[in-house]
Amino acid sequence: MLEVISGAFALNLEIRSGVELPSTREPIKLRTADGLTLIGELALPSSGKPTATLITLHPLPTHGGFMDSHILRKAANRLPFLANLAVLRFNTRGTSSPHGISEGEFGHGVTEQADLQAAVAFAKRRGLPNLWLVGWSFGTELALKYGVFEDVLGAILLSPPLHRTSEEELLRWNGSGKRLIALVPEFDDYLKPDEARERFELVDDIQVIGIDGAKHLWVGEASTTRVLNEIVRVVNPAAYPMPDSVDLN
Repeated sequence: MLEVISGAFALNLEIRSGVELPSTREPIKLRTADGLTLIGELALPSSGKPTATLITLHPLPTHGGFMDSHILRKAANRLPFLANLAVLRFNTRGTSSPHGISEGEFGHGVTEQADLQAAVAFAKRRGLPNLWLVGWSFGTELALKYGVFEDVLGAILLSPPLHRTSEEELLRWNGSGKRLIALVPEFDDYLKPDEARERFELVDDIQVIGIDGAKHLWVGEASTTRVLNEIVRVVNPAAYPMPDSVDLN
């Protein structure tokens, strides 16, 4: 929308589904300990050092999940500008997306530990600050199973199904000093908020947040906005809540 302000034109942009705000985008390749090359992208604020870094872990690739799954893509499109965050996305082994195909084969959440390790190692080599894992569905399983061993501040879990994560693996988070935040849709297909609170009772430092009206895939701008705001509230509270429009002059 163009608005006339004091005789000059100002571009006031409403933030919605297809908006891509200014950032620095860089195609990257991650090299795993078992010799695979993974395709990814790093989105950075256009200037200055980011306040924190999101290392994203996508939904199940055998059911259409990849680094461009919409919440992760919108995080990269918006959060460098709105919240001064770095957003690292990548395709786990054997996963393809418009960015390319990562080498290897789907490892059922086992061999993907090396993929997560490669992403964290890349972020550390680049000197990116305050690393957080952001997993969605299958990606939450990778974060829960392996993130406790990595140099990260914690993990934000979007729609955790808790299919692959054992009680023993949950207990490892106790005493780790790392935080867990679970965003659980009211109408999730696999684990609803009350069920999630019961399953996560084993974990000392976790916040389970039920999101009214939302579903597993976070469809709709209202769900997207809520998820991204909750992420920002955790990793850079000074930028919370984010605006729903911006002046790009």
